[in-house]
Amino acid sequence: MTLTDRYVDAALRRLPARQRPDIERELRASIADAVDDRVDGGTDPDAAEVAVLTELGDPQRLAAGYADRPLHLIGPALFLDYTRLLAILLATVLPAVAAVVALIRAMDDADAGTVVADAFSATFTAAIHIGFWTTVLFAVIERFPGQHWQIRTWTPNALPEPPSRRLKYTELALETAATVLFSTLILLTPVVSTEKDANGDPIGLLAPWLWDTGVVYGFIALVVVALGFSFARYYGRWNVPIAIARGLATIACSILLIALAANDRILNPEFIAAAGWSGDVNRWVYIGVVATSIGTLAHAVVEAAKQVRKG
Repeated sequence: MTLTDRYVDAALRRLPARQRPDIERELRASIADAVDDRVDGGTDPDAAEVAVLTELGDPQRLAAGYADRPLHLIGPALFLDYTRLLAILLATVLPAVAAVVALIRAMDDADAGTVVADAFSATFTAAIHIGFWTTVLFAVIERFPGQHWQIRTWTPNALPEPPSRRLKYTELALETAATVLFSTLILLTPVVSTEKDANGDPIGLLAPWLWDTGVVYGFIALVVVALGFSFARYYGRWNVPIAIARGLATIACSILLIALAANDRILNPEFIAAAGWSGDVNRWVYIGVVATSIGTLAHAVVEAAKQVRKG
């Protein structure tokens, strides 16, 4: 077999039998014409044949072109849709998985470490499955028989509208008001209460341990720091370090709350007794804290990931 015969044979192996006769004739004629042109230009016939086949490239790649068979997992026509869908699924499904698993483990009276570990494990597993099956789906669509995907024509009309600065300011004002109100209520709980002891002194809603150790002030400081990052986002340039720092502050708040709730360090036992509340109130506070914290954590991670992706 000549070098051309070997090349043609290697290319035809990758093609359906019904296409081989026509493509073989076309390919051989193309190679022969290109070789003749080089020979007429003074090139040695053997060297001309090698040069022509080198220009044609890998016969398997050439065959894929004849058969219109993609050599990529997901082509350019579907790649943006693939990444957009994957991002949406990860941003919506993962927080839901984390919240549900955390709630279930909290209702089983698991400790805080177990709740966080199980929620993280379930979220990580869900992320792997979402990534794998979404990729498989688009790879199958890419290779659907007889389907030719076209890249949609883009126009400036597709550009997203920028959020109104007035709307951003309204959100910032509401967040500030909520933070001030929340912090004020916490600081007033030792002196403003619906329950009083035998001496007529108010019984604080929150556990005295929080004040004795100063933990309550540390928690409020973290909340204020998170609000400070919101101001930085509005008035300054939002970048990756600030986004990550805000996410870490939010994570610290959530973890602290979960640890306090897991050890019954949030409500004052004296207040619970004076108010006649059920002994299960700490358990329900724990479940509520876990659900809220997991949702907040997921949102913080997603926001930080978006900023990291933007660069």
